[in-house]
Amino acid sequence: MQLFLTIYFFLLGTILGSFYNVVGLRLPKGGLFKESRSFCPTCKRTLKAYELIPILSFVIQKGRCRTCKANISFLYPAMELLSGVMFAYSFLVFGFTSQLILALLLLSMFHIIVVTDLVYMIIPDRLLLLFFVLFLIYRFLDPLDPWWSSLAGGAIGLFLTAAVIIASRGGMGGGDMKLFGMIGFVLGWELFLLTFFLSTLIGAVISGLLLLLKVWKRKEPIPFGPFIVIASCISFFSGKMIIGWYVHTFF
Repeated sequence: MQLFLTIYFFLLGTILGSFYNVVGLRLPKGGLFKESRSFCPTCKRTLKAYELIPILSFVIQKGRCRTCKANISFLYPAMELLSGVMFAYSFLVFGFTSQLILALLLLSMFHIIVVTDLVYMIIPDRLLLLFFVLFLIYRFLDPLDPWWSSLAGGAIGLFLTAAVIIASRGGMGGGDMKLFGMIGFVLGWELFLLTFFLSTLIGAVISGLLLLLKVWKRKEPIPFGPFIVIASCISFFSGKMIIGWYVHTFF
């Protein structure tokens, strides 16, 4: 039964991931519901249902449009696969608990943020507002212990990031600040501080590698949202274990 449910959540993640790809690509342009059907961004042909099967359609078509032969971005199947894996992993970790609902909400938001930030370097306010309402309802029904940890985490997230923005003269964007504030509210102040530390560490390492490999030039802007997402996932799934290890080892 568990194997069946794991496969179910994997498939659910890939299907929703395909939809989140579309949301991430259309939302910053204001065209989320202007086009009811998916289409090739190059030749504008409306795609058939069998061309929209998550992951498989990309593999079968060898990453190209059937009509114009334009390359299909690898971002599509990669994010669909990642969503499937993370949905299944969330079920294995939390089972049918309230934490599973929170995990799926976070992963859904993170998926869209990664797409919008990688493609447009934007984290849309409308997206953050929608999920903030959902997280507010969730935390009202299932508050942290202590309850004020959410408020402290949100406040620290906003003010700490604002200080970084001021000190770095725009090294982070307003979208990053709002996202950090929301993560602080959802995870609480302790896990937020871990998330902030990990995101800066991961960002520094990956940016350094990209710079070393000459994929990225020093003065070019780089989206920070994906680093926040990676750090948040680590904190959400393993943060308490990491903090416990740190306290036990150094104190």
